[in-house]
Amino acid sequence: MLSKNIKDKLDQAIELIRNSSHTTAFTGAGVSVESGIPPFRGENGLWSKIDPVFLDTLYFYKYPEKSWRLIKEIFYDSFGKAKPNDAHYALAELENKGFLDVIITQNIDNLHQQAGSRKVIEFHGTSQRLVCTNCGRQYEVTEELLSILPPKCINCLSILKPDFVFFGEPIPEPARSRSFNEAKIADVFILIGTTGEVQPASMIPIIAKNNGTRIIEINIEDSKYTENITDVFLKGKATEMMLNLLKI
Repeated sequence: MLSKNIKDKLDQAIELIRNSSHTTAFTGAGVSVESGIPPFRGENGLWSKIDPVFLDTLYFYKYPEKSWRLIKEIFYDSFGKAKPNDAHYALAELENKGFLDVIITQNIDNLHQQAGSRKVIEFHGTSQRLVCTNCGRQYEVTEELLSILPPKCINCLSILKPDFVFFGEPIPEPARSRSFNEAKIADVFILIGTTGEVQPASMIPIIAKNNGTRIIEINIEDSKYTENITDVFLKGKATEMMLNLLKI
């Protein structure tokens, strides 16, 4: 049962979205938690249990087989089984209704696309594709490709890596430019499941706010955005809040 306070804030959020000419969703790990993918940071985050050094570029090139064993176990054997949840489907429905223009996601899990969203900017890349570290050839991920580790390019026999950002790598283009451009043109940003801790992604909502964008935030706890830039804070699960926003 929603409190009157939350119902009032939902009405405010719906009104902002209804009157917006360009609305952008900005999603983080919290939107996929209810799909069984844990956050990476925080007290119960993945990095509190596993040393993320295997995603450091220098370590990867020095110990590709060790890195790939953990990459396969975490991102493909485990996270690869995740399915979109109601928050992902609600965002796709908002797009279908014409109320959502773009999703910028920090996630690499492809769940927005699986839910039916078409306009998705993958700020940190995607786990669904591998790229050759030498010639740049791209591959869709298959079980066969991951049957021998590390996987190698059929073109030049060099090592393949997942096409997402490792520690020490820059944000890919055009995802970076497109994302920061959204901060210039959006009337409304819907922040979902992001705490504002990962640079440079965390700067995008701040730049948007400085450009006059209204900020709707959905999080189970306060984030670094809540007291600083958020206009309407919907405290709760991403699935519950997004399903209520569909009442637009």
